[in-house]
Amino acid sequence: MATVRDILALKGPHVLSIGPDATVLDAALLMNEHKVGSLLVKSAGRLMGIITERDLLQRVVAQRRDPAATNVAEVMTAEVACCRPETTVDEARSVLKNRRIRHLPVLDGDEQLLGVVSIGDLNAYLSRDQEVTIHILHEYISGRV
Repeated sequence: MATVRDILALKGPHVLSIGPDATVLDAALLMNEHKVGSLLVKSAGRLMGIITERDLLQRVVAQRRDPAATNVAEVMTAEVACCRPETTVDEARSVLKNRRIRHLPVLDGDEQLLGVVSIGDLNAYLSRDQEVTIHILHEYISGRV
């Protein structure tokens, strides 16, 4: 069964993060620069939360807060759903669907951040897996195996 570890092996461990004392404007600019929908919020190497496009819309724009005068810690989501590397792809997909979130940080047993998987990563992985299955079946049907 495929696991989150398999996705991270393809994707790599690179994660964009920001500190809790940074401004929301800095976070938005960083997200825009790297074309991502979220940043993990870290302090002293520990995961403190996540700031997402949804957080920006609901807690900054809709409340007419000044992004240059608002700290990330004030508007981030502090309760972050996480998973382990051995979490199956199906389990990760279920968490994302049921919690209506798009990003899932991956932590090891010591709570150290190993990476993050998104709904897009899961979809790409499953799509690749299905393409391989289709190719194998096509080869079998064609008698090339």
